[in-house]
Amino acid sequence: MLRKPSLKLLALGVVSLVLISGCSASKSTSTASDASTTSKGRVCVILPDSASSPIWENVHRPVLKAGFEAAGYTTDIQNANGDTNKFATIGAQQLSSGCKLMLIVDLEGAGIQIAAKAKAQKIPVIALDRPLVGADYFVSYDNYKIGQIQGQLVADALKAEGKDISKMNVVYVGGDPTDGTVKLLRGGANQALTAAGLVKPAGETQGTWDGAKAGTYFEQMYTRLNGKVDGVWVANDTNAAAVITILDKYGKKIPVSGQDSTDAGLQNVLLGKQSGTVNTSGHAEPLAAITVGVDILTGKVPAYTEKQDGVPFIKVDPQVVHAETIKELIASGQAVAANLCTTPELKTACTKYGVK
Repeated sequence: MLRKPSLKLLALGVVSLVLISGCSASKSTSTASDASTTSKGRVCVILPDSASSPIWENVHRPVLKAGFEAAGYTTDIQNANGDTNKFATIGAQQLSSGCKLMLIVDLEGAGIQIAAKAKAQKIPVIALDRPLVGADYFVSYDNYKIGQIQGQLVADALKAEGKDISKMNVVYVGGDPTDGTVKLLRGGANQALTAAGLVKPAGETQGTWDGAKAGTYFEQMYTRLNGKVDGVWVANDTNAAAVITILDKYGKKIPVSGQDSTDAGLQNVLLGKQSGTVNTSGHAEPLAAITVGVDILTGKVPAYTEKQDGVPFIKVDPQVVHAETIKELIASGQAVAANLCTTPELKTACTKYGVK
């Protein structure tokens, strides 16, 4: 279990640094040349892309940078932009320049060799968000629980409409199967939906984190089912936005799930086009990684309560978000009203749900 008092204090300090520096959308990269003579060492971070979710650049980068640098460490944070070859190159360059700790958000298994090379150099490795073979610690949200929340969002929305889920056609739109979290998300969602009465999915699209592809695959499934789709379990907000674009095209509004509480996702929730989302875009996950990382760097053994595939797992609890609770994200600083209430229709919805 995380040391909650230290995490809380760290959160206050890091969030303050992020706000003061105005780097919440920054894409600058710290390198070894940034190191001051007082630096305790270099923390290397590899992010996977910018397309699957905006959280990597908008949340993880600034929070990790501010947190580790506040603790006295230089950071080298780079993004592979969805390219596994670039991912490998970044890892090799970082290791050759020297790292005291590596945090890796895996991309299609590209992190495995980097983790192995780091371990050979006795550099500890934290797998962040996505499981990674060879990591020393895994810091992530409880992805099975996220899936359960998502499935329940769809089930509850169908029930609220007075529909018998056992007679409904629910389509599954998952993420890239090379991402180790995807199986857990799908498993949790399926558990919740079947517990609610769903016999089996009416169809399941090819998994991807590419929103454009997700939309194409969903439209193909929609056509195959002759438009008889009553609900959609979707693994994240980016894919959900693509699904909703297709549903809009056919003039259909049905229960749709999501994850990440992106601006677009929250807007769809406000408009009633998405049944809800799961807040994984806040500071909790990178802050937990900072706590674990600083423990390792200072010679402490990070606390954990369970293992996943033999790796100590530091679990971060997800938060379900409905239209009625978006104002809570605004109040906590995890979302900005001005970014959501951008059209007359959205401004009306914002007023309705107290988003200001």
